[in-house]
Amino acid sequence: MKIVINNKQYPVPKDLEQISLLDFIRDTVQLKGTKFGCGEGLCGACTVHLDGEAVRACQQSVGDVVGHRVLTIEGLADTRPEAKYHPVQEAWIEESVPQCGYCQPGQIMAASALLNHTPNPSDEEIRDEMSGNLCRCGTYPRIQRAIRRASKDRYYETR
Repeated sequence: MKIVINNKQYPVPKDLEQISLLDFIRDTVQLKGTKFGCGEGLCGACTVHLDGEAVRACQQSVGDVVGHRVLTIEGLADTRPEAKYHPVQEAWIEESVPQCGYCQPGQIMAASALLNHTPNPSDEEIRDEMSGNLCRCGTYPRIQRAIRRASKDRYYETR
């Protein structure tokens, strides 16, 4: 069995099928951008894309995602090969979103999934979609501005 993470295949040993996708990403694949927060799927720090949908990696077993495509924060910029950063990452920088930065990978992954499905979201749609991603520093207004800024990027016009 294999799992595809950031367009690379990784074998899944039988004894690791029941561990969380988060643990597999961080400990087996050694990608440390996806963070452990609460371990219960409530904070959003571990958000990744599973076949383009934002999911909590701590709530998915590796065995359950075999055959699916996983995208982590490390692979996000690769979805836009002509630029150094993904539009959401660029907007995060331009709006000076991070303070402590711990929640930012999950926030960025949730925001990019939102924009993939709703390229021009209203403020209410942004608040609703992002409400499950917690920021202890309270940078929510900057997050909302960054999502609005990213939504204006030509990248989303072609989706």
